[in-house]
This record gives sequence, structure tokens and C-alpha cells, in this order.
Amino acid sequence: MTRTPTAAGTARAAPAAAQARAPQVAAASATAADDPLPFQVLNEVNIISQLSQNLGARLLAPELNISQFSVLNHFVRLGGERSLVQLAGAMQVTKGAMSNTIARLQAKGLVQVLPDPADGRGKQVSLTEAGMAARQRAVRLLGQGLAGLATVVPEAELADALQALRTLRIWFDTHR
Repeated sequence: MTRTPTAAGTARAAPAAAQARAPQVAAASATAADDPLPFQVLNEVNIISQLSQNLGARLLAPELNISQFSVLNHFVRLGGERSLVQLAGAMQVTKGAMSNTIARLQAKGLVQVLPDPADGRGKQVSLTEAGMAARQRAVRLLGQGLAGLATVVPEAELADALQALRTLRIWFDTHR
């Protein structure tokens, strides 16, 4: 039987359920270091993604949500017009989800939606000046919220990490 210290310093018997879980937790921790390096890197990226999206959502609210910001940022990064299908593919969401996001951005005047001259049923979406301004405000807010990173990781290391992450993004983008 496993003895667990209490706040008073005396030992008490740990519940049987906790004893049964303890070896599994220890085993899981021991195997993580044995995982392949690419998996470990992507696992960290995934955790950072979840944490940063949560922070981003708090920093951007109420003007934008993460999906809306991502669309605006996509247009700034690549420019031009995009169809709903192209945007949905780029964001890895359904056309319905993208239609919803675009409708909300359009209602705010941040994107323009026009009929696609090549396809009467399709729509072409583009960024408006107001959308560009909203994206710039969002980047400023995010930058302020992420300023603490500079105290944890030196700028040169962040630049190296950025280059490695861009290389990974390109690889994943070409292997969809």
C-alpha cells in the first residue's frame, strides 16, 4: 500500500484508484522523452498553439475572434481575392464554417464579397481598408500581449525559431 503524506506531515493510505493510476502516469512521463524528435517538436507547437489561441482570443475580444483574425491575416499575407472554397481550404475548415466567418466579417465591413465573374454561383472575397486597419489593431494588441516573450527567449533565438517554423509550415503546406 502506498503512503501519502498529509498536510500535518503524517502518512495516510492512498486510495486504491490513485494507486492504480500512479504507474500509468509515471510510465507516460518516461516514454515522452523517447518519442521521435519531430513528434516532440510538433507536440510543443500544438501546445503553444492552444495556449496562444486562448490568449489571442482574450486579447482580440470583442472586436474579432481568432477565426476572423486568421482570415484578415491571410489576406494581408497573400493579398488578392479568394473564393470561399479557397479560404476554407487554406484555413482547413468547411465551406459552411468559412461562409459564417466571412458573413460576420462582411457585416463589420472588414471584407468585401462580390460575385465571381468566372462562376455565377461563386463569390470572391477581398480585404477592405477597414479590414486592414482592424488587422493592424489586432497585431498591435497581440504584440503587446506577447511582449513578455522577449524576457524569456532572446530575439536572436526567436528569429531562429521563426525560420525553422516557416520551413515546417512550407513542408506541411506542400504535403496536405
